[in-house]
Amino acid sequence: QVQLVESGGGLVQPGGSLKLSCAVTRSIFNTYGVGWYRQAPGKERELVARTTSGGSTNYADSVKGRFTISRDNAESTVYLQMNSLKPEDTAVYYCNVRLGLRDFWGQGTQVTVSS
Repeated sequence: QVQLVESGGGLVQPGGSLKLSCAVTRSIFNTYGVGWYRQAPGKERELVARTTSGGSTNYADSVKGRFTISRDNAESTVYLQMNSLKPEDTAVYYCNVRLGLRDFWGQGTQVTVSS
């Protein structure tokens, strides 16, 4: 069974920081990569950052240098540290695991960047 539980969203002012967490079923965490996606109102869901089971990472151009994805093996948790937040980062953020051709998603956590 695949479980992805996100937390850490909220309201923050432009320039502020938030840290999102995604708790992953341990057997899945040890074997598969985990990604963070986001979906703003009226827009398609887009990849923000992804980490492989080995710890390699990649980022969307729009967040490079501001966001950092990391893995805590002891907690089987993936984090997304978001710094220098902008209003355009406002979206629902989702944790994702892809098993073969099937995508699994968390429930999402709202991030709102506004003054």
